[in-house]
Order: sequence, then structure tokens, then C-alpha cells
Amino acid sequence: MRQERHEKNIEPCYYGDYLQLDKILGAQDLQSEKYGDAAHEEMLFIIVHQVYELWFKQVLHELNAVIDTFNQETVKDQQLTLVVHRLQRVIQIQKLMNDQIAIMETMTPQQFLSFRDYLVPASGFQSIQFKRLEISLGLKRDFRIDFDKQSFYNRLTDKDRALLETLESKPSLFELVDKWLSRMPLLKTEGFDFWQYYKDAADEMLKDDHHTISTSDMLSDTERRQELKDLQATMENFDALFDDTQFEKLRGEGKFRLSHKALLSALFIKQYSEEPIFNLPFQLITALTEIDEQLTIWRYRHAMMVQRMLGTKIGTGGSSGHHYLKKTTESNRIYLDFFNMATFLLPKSALPELPETVRRRLGFYLQ
Repeated sequence: MRQERHEKNIEPCYYGDYLQLDKILGAQDLQSEKYGDAAHEEMLFIIVHQVYELWFKQVLHELNAVIDTFNQETVKDQQLTLVVHRLQRVIQIQKLMNDQIAIMETMTPQQFLSFRDYLVPASGFQSIQFKRLEISLGLKRDFRIDFDKQSFYNRLTDKDRALLETLESKPSLFELVDKWLSRMPLLKTEGFDFWQYYKDAADEMLKDDHHTISTSDMLSDTERRQELKDLQATMENFDALFDDTQFEKLRGEGKFRLSHKALLSALFIKQYSEEPIFNLPFQLITALTEIDEQLTIWRYRHAMMVQRMLGTKIGTGGSSGHHYLKKTTESNRIYLDFFNMATFLLPKSALPELPETVRRRLGFYLQ
């Protein structure tokens, strides 16, 4: 079959025109100039935020492609390879954005105050792209802290509010990954019931932990009671893995967010991550965990920067500044189940060897 050749460009492409540098480099209008002498540091403030918005645009470009892939009945291995590659790119962009905060921190609090009051009521709250990023990843209204639920759509134009409302009604990456994990086969084949084996091994491990705490000479009575209380909570979480009703109860309390089937699938993938068939799904879970971690680091560093610049003053958008950002750092997590999954992992030595029939059914092999 004859391969089509791409046509060469007829008109020369000039660097500045291609990048539209006249628009980009002419887009820094200093508010301080409207009221007197220009504040030197305002240029840095504007450029840093404009660069953030450009990176948000690229991250959304990658995430939308990933969402389109998962918004199908089946996801092929070739597609999963590309998904992982795109998520890894998102992670590298996040690391760059986190490092960028150090540039902003070269500005002193007094230098910031030289133009800060001219920005009111503009606020990071009004970054539509960041809100789109959060919603697309899975941080929808029901999972936000109370202040966010009340203020998320405040101070937005009708057009931007409508755009975000529409996005809220569409499936997020979290929801699509949950469905994808739920469709994966759980290992219960003739002559091999992994979950029964896992339950027995987990019970034995928790029994050993209980004995260790009860007989330890290193703990005071108060410490022992606390350790046993924590262990009891862990045992209840383990029990929920094998009881739909108990799981849904804990899920309603916010202990889990993934569906029961999705959590079990993700747990199995993590336990046998070295198996070829599970390697790409494992990389996907790891990438989503890393994205959530980098987002949390971004929130934390942002909170520290705001405290450094404003102390306990309120933010330009009316929030409690540092206190609000610190609270979202702790609360606005998306893929927390993937972090907490380490609770349920067993040592490799405690795992059953997969029978050859199972390996052939779920793995790659030569015929």
C-alpha cells in the first residue's frame, strides 16, 4: 500500500509569528501603573501566573485525551501504554509547577504589598482552568470542604459557571477508572480462590500483630490501648473487603471512595504488579497516585508561600488565606484509596503462587 506523503509548507513559518509572541509578550499589563509608579515585582507575579495557566492548558489537553480513552467499553493495552505515557507527562509538568513556586518566593512580603491591594477582588479562585483540572481528575462538589462548596462558583461569570456546571455532570477520570477497575476479572477460578487464601493470610498477619502489641514490653498501658484501638480499626477495614454491606457503610463514612469491586481489583493488581498482564494497570495506578501527591505538594507549597507573604491576612478573594489553603491540602485529596491500599498489602512470601492455568488465562505466553 502506498503511504501518503505530507505536503511541505509553502509559506515560510516565522518563529515569532508561529508562537504569536506579540500577543504573549504584550499581555503583561501592570495594575500598579494605573495608580502611580509601576511596582517592579508585579511583572514577576503576572508572568508566573500566566505560565501556570499555560501549563494548566497542557495538563487539561493530556487529561481530556486520557478521559476520552477511558470513556469506552474497553481499553486496549496499546491505549493503556499511551495513557500511562500522557499521565507521566502530566507528572513532570506538575513537578515543574511546584518548583516554580520558589521563583515567586524571591519576592518579599513588602514587595508583594506594593501592588496587592490593586488586585482585589481577583483571586486564584477564578482560575477556571484549575477548577476544570480538579473536576476532571475527580474532585467534584460533593467531595470539597464546606467553604469550597459554598464559594466554588462565587465571583465567576455566568459563562464560566455554566461551563463548570456542565463539566460536573460528565464522568471524571476517577469515575471512569473506577468503572474500568470494576470490569476487571477477580481471581476465582476452578480449584483456586485467591480471596479466600488472602483472607486467611490477612487474618494470620493481624493475629500476629495483636499478639505483638499485647506482649510488648516497650509500650505503656496507654500506648498499648491506643495501638490495639488502631489495630481494631484496621481489622474492620480488612473485614470490609469481604463484606459488601460493611464496605458500603465505611464508604458512606468516607473511609473509602472507590467501589468495592474497583478496590479489590486495584489491590490484586498491586499484589501481583510484576505479572505482565498487570504491569500497565499498575503503572496507571502509580501515575494517578503520583498526580494526587504532586497536587497535594502544590497546595502545601502554595499555602506556605501565602503564609509567608500574608501571614494571617485574608486572601484577595475573601478566603482565610493560609488557613483555607492548608485545609484544602489535607482535605481535597482524590486518589486517597490508592495511598491507603498499602494497609492491605501482604508480604510476597504470604501470597499464593498463581497456578499455571491462571497465569495462562491472565498473562502473556507463547503458543
